[in-house]
Amino acid sequence: MRVLVTGSGGFIAKNLLLVLAERADVELLRFDRRDDAARLPELMREVDFVFHLAGVNRPKAASEFASGNRDLTRAVCHAARTIAETSRRRIPILLASSIQAGGDTPYGRSKRAAEQAAFAVRQSHGVPVHVFRLPNVFGKWGRPDYNSVVATFCSNIARDLPIDIRDADAALSLVHVDDVIGRFIQLMDGATPSENAEGYETVAPQYETTVGAVAALIRSFKASRATLTTEAVGSGFARALYATYVSYLPPASFAYAVPQHKDARGAFVEMLKTRDSGQFSYFSAFPGATRGGHYHHSKTEKFLVIKGRARFKFRHMQTGETCELHTSGETSEIVETPPGWAHDITNIGECEMIVLLWANEVFDRARPDTYAFAL
Repeated sequence: MRVLVTGSGGFIAKNLLLVLAERADVELLRFDRRDDAARLPELMREVDFVFHLAGVNRPKAASEFASGNRDLTRAVCHAARTIAETSRRRIPILLASSIQAGGDTPYGRSKRAAEQAAFAVRQSHGVPVHVFRLPNVFGKWGRPDYNSVVATFCSNIARDLPIDIRDADAALSLVHVDDVIGRFIQLMDGATPSENAEGYETVAPQYETTVGAVAALIRSFKASRATLTTEAVGSGFARALYATYVSYLPPASFAYAVPQHKDARGAFVEMLKTRDSGQFSYFSAFPGATRGGHYHHSKTEKFLVIKGRARFKFRHMQTGETCELHTSGETSEIVETPPGWAHDITNIGECEMIVLLWANEVFDRARPDTYAFAL
């Protein structure tokens, strides 16, 4: 399949082009602002699908709205119409429009005229057309201080720069660029269109939030490096926004230090804490050193020795039953500590031992649920 992407230097196009380049069955052609619109008929004769993403939203002169949005889309549709008439090939066109097309501004009117051109060629010549009135799109590679408040907030907060919030309660409708690209690709691959009542394709999920809520969540991402407490970034809006925030980190900020606590036995380092799924840490132990020597009422832990040799000792706090386990970094074996069993771990090897540790709850000094007991 040969695919043409217009506006190939734009935010959405960059993400789309990367995904398309991953496919061996797609050959890419590009059209950007440096190209002459007169090239479109020639380019389109060679392709099987057109992603028309080119557009103007911050021109130097208002007249550029019409030329960059309406007129360019008309040129794309005219080429599609001519190809349909001369070769009976109907090349699908996907048009990225904007929710602002419903407004009475020069930009909105120009985008609405572009939509009308697309719908017209479908009506007159049966050209498959997919029109998206996209809300605010966010994700990696957006331009800060241009047309995305999310990009601006992420970039500035990552760099300790101020952000300007005029109305924290202002509503914000957002879609993540990965979801946009996912739906684009589905349609290219022949998925059944799912137009709404007004005839527009939509992207799901769409997140309804506020400017203030977005800023607060991004700030919490930054703060998590100091608190070690992460938000629930494994799904939904928080996942998409966190991925976006991290993509704006300057290379000098890719790494950050966390506190290390050392004593005669070795070192202990907390890596990550969650609000409802415990915390992750690691510790080291010198040869012969023992750690632990306590029991818990309800806390549970998982240990994974990744270097060295370990002996785990257990004692049941009611029956006195004992248990001893040996493991090493060569076995990839997790040892779990049940409540009501005292336990310790000793380095029985000749080199430093390193152990990963997960506890099902974040350590609370006021209620540690950790009681010393010598085994």
